Amino acid sequence: MKNKYRTEHDSLGEVQVPVDVLWGAQTQRSLYFFAVGSDRFSAEFISAFALVKKAAALANHELGKLPQGKKDLIVTACDEILHGQHREQFPLSVWQTGSGTQTNMNLNEVIANRGGELAGCERGLYTELHPNDHVNMSQSSNDVFPTAMHVVTAQQLPLLIRALAGLRSALQHKVEEYEHVLKSGRTHMMDATPMTLGQEFSAFKAQLDYSHQQIEASMPAIYQLAIGGSAVGTGMNTHPQWAQTVTRFIRDLSGIPFVTADNLFMALAAHEALLDLHGRLSVLASSLFKIANDIRLMNSGPRCGLAELRVPSNEPGSSIMPGKVNPTQAEAMTMICTRVLGNQTTMLMAGSQGHFQLNVFKPLIIHTLLESMTLLTGAMNSFNQHCISGLQANLQQLASNVSRSLMLVTALSPVIGYEKAAHAARYADLNNLGLREAVLQLKLMTGEAFDAAVRPSDMIAPNA
Repeated sequence: MKNKYRTEHDSLGEVQVPVDVLWGAQTQRSLYFFAVGSDRFSAEFISAFALVKKAAALANHELGKLPQGKKDLIVTACDEILHGQHREQFPLSVWQTGSGTQTNMNLNEVIANRGGELAGCERGLYTELHPNDHVNMSQSSNDVFPTAMHVVTAQQLPLLIRALAGLRSALQHKVEEYEHVLKSGRTHMMDATPMTLGQEFSAFKAQLDYSHQQIEASMPAIYQLAIGGSAVGTGMNTHPQWAQTVTRFIRDLSGIPFVTADNLFMALAAHEALLDLHGRLSVLASSLFKIANDIRLMNSGPRCGLAELRVPSNEPGSSIMPGKVNPTQAEAMTMICTRVLGNQTTMLMAGSQGHFQLNVFKPLIIHTLLESMTLLTGAMNSFNQHCISGLQANLQQLASNVSRSLMLVTALSPVIGYEKAAHAARYADLNNLGLREAVLQLKLMTGEAFDAAVRPSDMIAPNA
C-alpha cells in the first residue's frame, strides 16, 4: 500500500505530513496543536498575503539577494494563489499564535513546495526553494503578518464604502420623494410638532454621510505598512532599501498607495489604525441600528401600529398567521449591527495586548475587523435593495396622524400663551376631542383664528 505520509522536519524535529498536500511541518504542527473551532482566514486574506510574498520576492531579487530562478518560482506559485488555486492548502485556525507565525509559515511552505514542484523537485525536500531561507527572506512574521492585515483591509474597504454610498443614494431619493409629505414628529416616543417625511429621511442620510466621511478619513493610516520592521522594528537582517523597495512593489501590484509606516516599532507593537477604523464602523453600525429601528416602528401594523410606512412584502412572515409580513430586513440589519458593536469590545481588548515590542492578538484583530466589514457591506446592500428601494409611504395614515396630533397646539403658544395652550391640549386629550374643538369649547379663540394660526404646512420651518 502506498505511503499516505511523507516525513518532513523543522527545527523541533520530524513531522508526518500527508503526501497530497503542499504545506509542510509547521503547518501540520499547527493543525494538531490548534484544532480549535471552525474559523479560518478568508480567501481575501490569503490572497493579500500571497501578494505580499510576491512583492517580497520581487524586491529581494531587485536588491540582489534572491536569484532570478528562485524569484520566478515564488512569483509563479504566488500568482496561482492569487488566481484562486490551492485554497484548500490553507486550513489553519484563526485561533493560533498571536503573531500569526503559523499562517505565515503555511504560506511559506505552500509556496516553497509548489515552486519546487514547478522546478521538478519532490514535495517536502525544499532543495530548490526553502520556506524560511527564500520565501520568507527579509521578513519576520512580526512584520509581514500585519502588512497583510493592512493590505487586505485596504482592498476590502472600497466594497464597504460602495455599499454605504449606494444606501446613502437610496435615502436621498426618499428625501426627495417625501419632500412635501407631512407627518407628526416624535420625541421621547411621544407626539411632537409636524415635519415632513423627507426631513426625517434627511436625518438618516446625514448620519450615513458622517460615517462615510469618517471612514474615508481613516484610509491614509491603513496605507501605512509594517514591512521592514523585521522582528522588533529595527529591520535586522534586511537590506537598507528593503522597506521602501518591497512597499513599492506592494503598491504597484495592488494599485493602492501604500507607504512604509512612519514608525515601524509601533507598526509591530500596536494596531491603532485598525482599531480606529473599527471604531468608525461601530459608529456606522449605531446609525444603521437607529435607521432600521425607526423604519421598523413606522412600519408597525398594518392595523394596530403606526402604519406610516409599508416595507416590501419579501416573504411570508409567519408559519401560523396567514398573510403576515414582517420587517425582516430591519431585523437582519439590527442583528448585524449588534454583532459589530460587540466586535468593537473585542477589538479594543485585542488592541491593548501589545506587550513590549509585539501585539500578540493579530489574528483575532484582522478576523474580527474583516467580519465586521463583510457583515456591514452585505447588510447595507441587502437593506438598500430589499427594503429602502421598495419602501412606500402610507399617505392616508400620515395625514390622519397630523390632523389628530395634539402637539399642533405648539403653534398657539405665541397667540394665546403657553399655559392656555397647554390647558387646551390637556382638555382635548382628557375629553377625546380634536384640538380645534377643545379650543372652541374653552372659548380661547374663534374657529377662524384657530385655522389661521394652526397650519401644519407652516410648522415645518422657521417662521417670521
